[in-house]
Amino acid sequence: MLAKVRVLPAFAVVLVLAVGLGGCNLLAPKKKADTTYADQPVEQLYSVGAARLDAHRWGEAITYFKEVERQHPYSEWSRRAILMEAYAHYQSNSYDDAIADANRFIELYPGNGSAAYAYFLKAECYFEEILDVGRDQAATQLAANSMREVSRRFPHTEYASDARLKIDMINDQLAGKEMTIGRYYLRSGDTLAAIGRFKLVIERYQTTSHTPEALERLVEAYMTLGLVEEAKRNAAVLGYNYPGDYWYEAAYRLMTDKGYSLSVKPNGRTGRGFFSRASNFFSPPPISPPESQLAQPDQSPAAVMSTTPPASSASPATQKPKRPWWDVMHLEKAPPPPPTS
Repeated sequence: MLAKVRVLPAFAVVLVLAVGLGGCNLLAPKKKADTTYADQPVEQLYSVGAARLDAHRWGEAITYFKEVERQHPYSEWSRRAILMEAYAHYQSNSYDDAIADANRFIELYPGNGSAAYAYFLKAECYFEEILDVGRDQAATQLAANSMREVSRRFPHTEYASDARLKIDMINDQLAGKEMTIGRYYLRSGDTLAAIGRFKLVIERYQTTSHTPEALERLVEAYMTLGLVEEAKRNAAVLGYNYPGDYWYEAAYRLMTDKGYSLSVKPNGRTGRGFFSRASNFFSPPPISPPESQLAQPDQSPAAVMSTTPPASSASPATQKPKRPWWDVMHLEKAPPPPPTS
């Protein structure tokens, strides 16, 4: 009986120690999975990364393309991988990383034919970071400068055509900001400050959709100050360029109600004057993957790479997971593939 009593405490001690050690193992942090890759043929690494890109698995694609750069830093595949990383970051809305990748490509290969794509991708990232007109417009100005750089450096490419369209859209955004401030000043009774904002829209952003309202607001402001001739002059400009616009109808009613006549009556027709040029603010095409747009270092910026990519390279028919601010009608279309030489 005494032997049994002595055995039980010993067994209890062993049991407690076993449970304690097991608990320590459960509470101990798990080791991270080893993400390093053994040296592999560059074609295999790149093909796997391209396959992940096709599957919209952006993070995994970036990992493989980074491995291409690490294992084969001075190869043709490394140059390709940089742009593919930039595109994957762009698709995952990691704009800062995409811009950094594009800048790295530009610094390493400034004369390469794919530099046009890198410049445009960077501008596109800034463009999609534009906020509404009630917020700070620093990103809008960065987007404008970047798009102008694309248009200036590569004037005869499809990137320049898209950039010019988006410059018009960016100007419309900047004009909208000025109009928001001008309306606030007008409501607050600071008429002179409001006039300054509306005149800025007409002088700097005269081809945007905000020009008719800016002219009408000037008519309001000048009538408030008793400057009838200035009001009539701006109303005449508005009537000549936008005779059928809502804002001219408002200006016409304002002037005639005060007993002043205007030579042009609202007619419901479209604008005809210099200021009446309107840009198409529907859907500019989204940016496409860079694989088909990679060029050899000795080619011109308008040329593209003729080297045959791996069999499972990325296809140019992917879309971002969110709708950008400028595509509220969901009209995105993939751009046509660039010409090959």
